[in-house]
Amino acid sequence: MAASQNRRKAPDADAEREDELQYGHGPFSRDDLDEKYPTRPHNHSKTFPFHDLFLNLFNPLNENKKRPAGPAIARKKQGRHGARNSNPAEEKRNIIQRFISRWRNDVGPDFYPAIRLIVPEKDRDRPMYGLKEKGIGKIICKMLNLTDRSEDGYNLLNWKLPGQTTATRMAGDFAGRCFEVLRKRQLRTMPGDLTIAEVNALLDKLAAASKEDEQLPIFEELYNKMNAEEMMWLIRIILRQMKVGASEKTILNLWHADGEALFNVSSSLRRVCWELVDPEIPLEEEQSGIAIMSCFQPQLAQFQMHSFQKMVDKMHPTEEDPEFWIEEKLDGERMQMHMAEDKQVPGGWRFGWWSRKAKDYTYLYGNGYEDDNSAMTRHIRDAFDPSVRNLILDGEMITWDPEADIMVPFGTLKTAAISEQKNPFQGTQPRPLFRVFDILFLNDKPLTRYQLRDRRKALEKCLRDVHRRLEIHQYEKAESAEQIEPALRKVVAEASEGLVLKNPRSLYRLNDRNDDWLKVKPEYMEEFGESLDCVIIGGYYGSGHRGGRLSSFLCGLVVDGSSRPKEAHPELCFSFFKVGGGFKAEDYAAITHKTEGKWHDWDRSHPPSEYIQLGGHSQNKQYEKPDVWIKPSDSVVVEVKAAQVGGSEQFRIGLTLRFPRFKRLREDKTWQTALTLQEFIKLKATVEAESKEKEFKVDNSRKRNATKRLKKEVQIVGNDKKITTAYAGQTTAVFSGLDFCVLSDMVQPIKKSKGELEQIIKSNGGAIWQGPSARENMIVIGNKNVVKVASLVKAGVTNVVKGTWVLDCLRQAEIDVGKERFLVPFEPSHMFYVTADAEGGIQSNVDVYGDSYARDVGVDELKRIFKDMHPVQRTGYNGEEALAHLEGPGCDLKQQTKGRLFRGCTVYITHSNDPQRQIVANELLFGGAEIEEDLEKETITQVVVVEDQERQSVSDLRRKIAHSGRRKMPRIVSRAWVDDSWNESTRLDEERYAVVV
Repeated sequence: MAASQNRRKAPDADAEREDELQYGHGPFSRDDLDEKYPTRPHNHSKTFPFHDLFLNLFNPLNENKKRPAGPAIARKKQGRHGARNSNPAEEKRNIIQRFISRWRNDVGPDFYPAIRLIVPEKDRDRPMYGLKEKGIGKIICKMLNLTDRSEDGYNLLNWKLPGQTTATRMAGDFAGRCFEVLRKRQLRTMPGDLTIAEVNALLDKLAAASKEDEQLPIFEELYNKMNAEEMMWLIRIILRQMKVGASEKTILNLWHADGEALFNVSSSLRRVCWELVDPEIPLEEEQSGIAIMSCFQPQLAQFQMHSFQKMVDKMHPTEEDPEFWIEEKLDGERMQMHMAEDKQVPGGWRFGWWSRKAKDYTYLYGNGYEDDNSAMTRHIRDAFDPSVRNLILDGEMITWDPEADIMVPFGTLKTAAISEQKNPFQGTQPRPLFRVFDILFLNDKPLTRYQLRDRRKALEKCLRDVHRRLEIHQYEKAESAEQIEPALRKVVAEASEGLVLKNPRSLYRLNDRNDDWLKVKPEYMEEFGESLDCVIIGGYYGSGHRGGRLSSFLCGLVVDGSSRPKEAHPELCFSFFKVGGGFKAEDYAAITHKTEGKWHDWDRSHPPSEYIQLGGHSQNKQYEKPDVWIKPSDSVVVEVKAAQVGGSEQFRIGLTLRFPRFKRLREDKTWQTALTLQEFIKLKATVEAESKEKEFKVDNSRKRNATKRLKKEVQIVGNDKKITTAYAGQTTAVFSGLDFCVLSDMVQPIKKSKGELEQIIKSNGGAIWQGPSARENMIVIGNKNVVKVASLVKAGVTNVVKGTWVLDCLRQAEIDVGKERFLVPFEPSHMFYVTADAEGGIQSNVDVYGDSYARDVGVDELKRIFKDMHPVQRTGYNGEEALAHLEGPGCDLKQQTKGRLFRGCTVYITHSNDPQRQIVANELLFGGAEIEEDLEKETITQVVVVEDQERQSVSDLRRKIAHSGRRKMPRIVSRAWVDDSWNESTRLDEERYAVVV
């Protein structure tokens, strides 16, 4: 009622002047706006002063963001009416609601002037300013007459670097650095009197200014009327980097219950504020659906869970309809295409193109068939059925190389589109290709409430492929989780983005990330990882809490003699990748300690090409230019784990690691022993060859012929004298050409002494060696945790195989009569210890229940497999799912939110009387892990030892796990792994915390 009364108040003179100021000089005149929005609301009073925004909204939200929160925690906060229970989420809503209520009462019903400053990144009506940190820094330097050699000038232009003499707490925070510089020179200490409407008008002028000479007077006017804190927040608004702990969803829903729904179908803050004025009047039904030429917020794919079966279960298949779809995830830009009949447009059809972030790309891809500046529409005239009057398509815009007939990485898309605009019919250059995977509107009817399966039928009826211009994205039907892994391995081998699993029974949910679309990307799959030892050659200063310090590093490959130009320096390195994830505080400290005083500022005009060469070297460009560089001889070597190798012109060798993550500092290595260019090329070729041999194919029949060669890296130094004991003579050639080292007796399922195993192997063609050595493909046999086996396990560089594998190979050779040699691929039950690199390949040799693909199992083993087949347990609420939904897209894996630290982990915590056990459990639970109380459960991925225990007790624990017959061995780690990961806000590598006997 109060809102309605306020809306009826007559605007005062100040409010009229502000309305003219805000809406009289923008892209639309006030008359145009009044015609388009005849019922648009008018405020009855002046808008709040600009400083009211940060004093009563931004600063309180920032303080609230810092409050500790956790599961089932209720904290008391003293309010105006006494003590009350509140948590940060509730208090955030209260802060926003109080501001909105004050606005309705004191200003009026038009909230648009405020919300476009509160969430500037969602404001589509104001163009981009064309200003980044360095551009604003130059303007401020000119405004204050600062040279780039002065302390403050240097600090502004090098905002990521530590200040020369000032405190480094603002390093990495450009707006904060501006505050430090401006407050020493500010003309006023108290906030100015500029209103929100006046600031909006000045920002409109700034967005229209394209040159520094035009932008400078606007900054000077703002500087003269604002204090340093106001300028700091204004700069954050210009950069669209607010980070106050409140999303547009929360704010829009507090303005009106249907605020988010209208924003999802329109992507317009203006429409939300001008069409949803009264909170008591709901959104009309015809306004709640998507519409032609109105950009909507698309549905997004959910992050992958830790098992394929769990992902399939999330899509709720039924016995009658177990189907789900597997699509390749494309490496491009999400795009929606709108098309409608319009006789006023040449050609009779009008098009609109918008990205996922609601950026209008119609200027690039074309507004009609006759658009001479089009990179797309002029080529797709024959794509649509004659019965189509209008439609909206959802898809991915990618770059296609017609000569190689392959997809090109995303970074080339805009360049290819601009080139296509200029030379539209040159057939050999890379060009945009629109891959369509959904249709959401057809002939005046929204389709979002229809199932995906029905939408797909409509898409295929109304759309025809235009070869390598506009195509329907294909999918593969599947009914079991086993069909996912071969598809994923296939796209990874082709250097693709990954997969998307889709539920064909699902509806389209705007601006939502849910389990109907599930994303499977190789960076989430540790079994694809490789570890490489590379030398650090450059550093990048961080932002936020890492401001003023090196937070990520450029790593390179040493160019050895055979590849190095004759005139080059012996220490020459080629840039290879950047890494910033997986480090903890002590890792940064160790690198700083070893390299202190050895870093040099990067000079773009005089790059250290004799030591370091970057991407773009041949074009005199400097891609991925570091802030500082270091000579390889002064640097350190780091071991890095990555998902895969992909092509990239950003780095000197033309390749880079995808999703690299720091594993450990190699203090035992120098730059001379780091990975060289030649070694990497050879390693890459080997891995690619092995990947082809390991290709996993699912079939309904027995897979006796599915032999796979597994990667075996033996790097243990030992006695390699060959055993010369007599044997009974070779009876088969099963192990011909293979080298074995037997370290212990066999105890299960039958007893065999070490000598008996050696005789069996030798009599079937194998060569026996006395100790593990660096011989290629040596197979180490161990069945008990004797000293030699324990030392190998501790070193963690080679697999240890049980004697049962030897017997299974011989047994299968007897079944497959006529085969001179049949090697059963390693299976989890064959392994006493598995390295991290081999774990994924070994697991792929059995199905989800442990049944072998390559050998016949006996009756007893089949009974055990049946016994272990547990039914899927379904529950309602899932904490892990809720955390993933709340976190949403854009989570920086370099600095994970604590709510997802341990997602995918199932942890057993040792029982002890230490009261710290519950703290460890709470950290794991809040980080998304599952706690398992039964050590026998095969789902356990980590065992956490809470307190220092006797060697014997840890040994008993390890023995119990080893003899449990499980398919995958969990990591046994100290509680420091949990604590350090929690403190560093990133999941650290477990190998560094392994508890050894």
